[in-house]
Amino acid sequence: MIYWAIIGAEVGFWLFIALGLFSRYVLKMPKLGVVFLICTPLTDVFLLAVAGYDLSVGGKAEFHHAVAALYLGISVVWGHKMINWADQRMNHRFAGGPPPVRKPEHGRAHARHLRSGWFRHVASWALGVSLLAGGLWLADWDLSRAEALADVAMIWTAVLVVDGVYSLSFTVKPKPEPRQREVSLSGS
Repeated sequence: MIYWAIIGAEVGFWLFIALGLFSRYVLKMPKLGVVFLICTPLTDVFLLAVAGYDLSVGGKAEFHHAVAALYLGISVVWGHKMINWADQRMNHRFAGGPPPVRKPEHGRAHARHLRSGWFRHVASWALGVSLLAGGLWLADWDLSRAEALADVAMIWTAVLVVDGVYSLSFTVKPKPEPRQREVSLSGS
């Protein structure tokens, strides 16, 4: 049941975004578009309610409950950025807006971009791990009922550390700009 709720939440999230942007740019109904975009967090509330209910009625916390916590942590922290990403592209394609902003690939701007992404990762990790702890609480702190939650929290922490080392390494040593080939105008 939880897997279907996760899939439903993901489909609902992107469906609300698509309907919001379609309403805004194709139908030229920006107020309706805002209504759909405001509905995107409802998918998170739905998933949280389903997973919480399942644990509160005595269900064993399994891997899919942990995936729900990961999904919620990522969706809440990254959702606005994903909506902006899609909005830039729709604005450019259908409303004559400026081309989407490209992420920097070199230098200090690249390092800043990676740091920003890592800080978002930290925020999504903190929210997700808090939800995992909430799942442990719903399971009466019984690790025999919630071992999967603790395992996923440890794996996610390791991934966060690796991502931090990688992302922050560019702060210490920024990725150099590619070398420009010199073109001789004399033809020799």
